[in-house]
Amino acid sequence: MTLNDLPEIQIVRNVRSTRLRLRVEPTQIRLTAPVLCSKRQIQNFIDQSEQWLIQTWQKQQEKIIQIDKSLPNELQLFNLDQSIVITYQSQKHSFIFDDENLQLFISDRQPEQYLKAFIINYAKEHLSIYLEYVSQESNLSFGKCAIRQPKTRWGSCTSKHDIMLNSALVLFPKEIAHYVCVHELAHTKHFDHSSHFWAEVQKHDANFQLHRKILKTTPMPYWWH
Repeated sequence: MTLNDLPEIQIVRNVRSTRLRLRVEPTQIRLTAPVLCSKRQIQNFIDQSEQWLIQTWQKQQEKIIQIDKSLPNELQLFNLDQSIVITYQSQKHSFIFDDENLQLFISDRQPEQYLKAFIINYAKEHLSIYLEYVSQESNLSFGKCAIRQPKTRWGSCTSKHDIMLNSALVLFPKEIAHYVCVHELAHTKHFDHSSHFWAEVQKHDANFQLHRKILKTTPMPYWWH
């Protein structure tokens, strides 16, 4: 295998980036580069990373083959003490959620798609409320909150202090969602990843390094992609 056998590398220029960075995922490869980085510098960096890129891509493809393709019978969501019991059945609606009894009924027509649709719907209803709670708890205010499904980011914060959260966060334990909220809220004070920024994060999440590692190493279920 050579670089030509890999998917086209998506190059993203970021005003906050200070160095070139490669990210290999099961379906794509992204390279984040500083705004002023030249095309030649980018190509040299890719060429120097060839062996690592090929090995990492192959490992990602092997993981896909090993992924369990069975749909879950239960879901543990970030703000619930008990799991939601899932039933797949023939029904008119794509999903029906009985929040009192924690039962979720999914149409068996396209169960993967409808299961994801439920998660997105649940996230839009609960994540912004949770961000507001963490905001008050940490005394870090923000502008607007948007819940979306980006492929490579768990959250973001704009210069206007508007925050975006990835809807998939509801699939993680509450302390992980809390870390991402704290991370983005800390950007309202420090619009970078300086030592001052991380000190602000640690002030509100003493175990942020562990939570960050869990977020980076936990694979998402196949039906989410």
